[in-house]
Amino acid sequence: MWFLNRKKNYVEVSFEEILLDSSNLPAFNQGRMEGRIELPITRRNIYYVGTFFVIVALLFLVKLFTLQVVAGDEYLKISENNSIDKNVIIAERGVIYDRNGEMLAWNAQDKKHKFSFPMRAYSDRDGLGQLVGYVSYPQKDAKGFYYRTEYEGISGVESSFNDLLQGQNGNQVLEENALGEVIGEHIVNPPQAGEAVTLSLDAELSEVMFDIIATSTAQANFRSGAGAIMDIHTGEIIALASFPSYDPEVMADGQDSDLIASYNNDDRYPFLNKVLGGVYTPGSVMKPFLAYAALKEGIISPDKVIVSTGEILVPNIYHPSNPTRFRDWRAHGKMTMREAIAFSSNVYFYYISGGYRDQPGLGITKMDEYYDLFGFGQPTGINLDNEQIGTVPSPAWKQENFNDDWRLGDTYLTSIGQFGWQVTPLQILRAYAAIANGGTLVTPQILYGAEGDTKDLNLDQDKLRVVKEGMRMTVNYPGGTARPLERKDVAIAAKSGTAEIGAGNAYVNSWVAGYFPYEEPKYSYVLMMDKAPRSNALGATRIMGDVVEWMSVNKREYLGLPPLE
Repeated sequence: MWFLNRKKNYVEVSFEEILLDSSNLPAFNQGRMEGRIELPITRRNIYYVGTFFVIVALLFLVKLFTLQVVAGDEYLKISENNSIDKNVIIAERGVIYDRNGEMLAWNAQDKKHKFSFPMRAYSDRDGLGQLVGYVSYPQKDAKGFYYRTEYEGISGVESSFNDLLQGQNGNQVLEENALGEVIGEHIVNPPQAGEAVTLSLDAELSEVMFDIIATSTAQANFRSGAGAIMDIHTGEIIALASFPSYDPEVMADGQDSDLIASYNNDDRYPFLNKVLGGVYTPGSVMKPFLAYAALKEGIISPDKVIVSTGEILVPNIYHPSNPTRFRDWRAHGKMTMREAIAFSSNVYFYYISGGYRDQPGLGITKMDEYYDLFGFGQPTGINLDNEQIGTVPSPAWKQENFNDDWRLGDTYLTSIGQFGWQVTPLQILRAYAAIANGGTLVTPQILYGAEGDTKDLNLDQDKLRVVKEGMRMTVNYPGGTARPLERKDVAIAAKSGTAEIGAGNAYVNSWVAGYFPYEEPKYSYVLMMDKAPRSNALGATRIMGDVVEWMSVNKREYLGLPPLE
């Protein structure tokens, strides 16, 4: 081989010299095979390698032919049966607590593996069914697909606060083979649990009130009963009991058909929260509101004496020889307004409502103005569902429902909480709170720490004081109708009521309402026992007295008492 140098002279270089290792030309190390000539690959080796790759290619072609042609239909069916599904992950529902941090509703694992989401568990305490409520679970169709992916609150707190308690569902991708076996799962969107809800309710106090009402119902043959205690400044419901009740876990599970049927067939309405959803004839617990109205309108002086002989007679223009009798429940003799409240005299309130002899009456139109002022015939605005508004008797109401004119006797009966009256215990509770706090109508609340909206009624404090003193005398004055509530450790204000109901007035509702402590009011209360025989001697005042007695040992803070040492 010839190469051209700079002087254009050609130098001959042999082929072997080109292949030599030129990095060590001066001294080849033969032991290390330096300066060795590289040999080319032989054709035989190339054939071997080529043959190997041909064989591998043939194997792939054979396998491909088998998959695509020989067994193509079979593998097509298998591949079509493999699936990737997007599955819903049901979010956990928020926990419900009472004011002391006790769980009233929470999430628990399904031990029977019936559901793929948490079951709802509920407190075993008595009497919380209507307040807490229950849920209906997410539902699948016959093919296993969800047609409802949320818990649905059916009643009580579970329903009213469903938006808070309801979490946000997540999504999961599941890969299954033809045999239905999960071969891969991946969470795409993790679920978010619902918010916790803390109630203003003291669960233990509510259970005790419920149990006392239940025991008294059996003892005196009442049909049912209800009671509640409320903070008069914030509207927080501290205790709430409605007897009878139901087990929310039974309703959520839905499996005990016999027990559920017994609930549905019970004429005492265990699903009804009687505190806010039941309407009842109130009787004499309406008298303090009429007393204030009469004082405010200048109809009567608080110290004017009226005598009750046990009845008043109203001339009958159609039958002069047969006057209409409006009876008192007993002859009380001489009394002022304070004593009339304490004795719960019907005659006194006949006088100041419709008028009698020389005493002018307030009249039904003005009476209705004050009943409206204290919130009767209106929703209280509590943040729970299914509240009823009841009925306040009026000429328009009578004309609409009976196509009849209003008469003086209607005014008399309305003044003592009879005739067409229908109220909820919650309306009574709120109205008495307005008396206790000096004239602020507050919206009841069921959430801990919440403060209800307020409305200033602009009450005359001097005239309101007369009503309060009469309510205190109801408890501590000889002849007062709420003497079972008299105590040495705490002063209580009260007004009792006995409403006649049923055909021939064969039954009565027994009421008591008021507030405590009397000197510095903090809580109002109401307790109503529904439909007892007239012969019954056990009234709501004694039953509420048992509740207060328990509180004086176990919940002294609500009574304004120091802890026991």
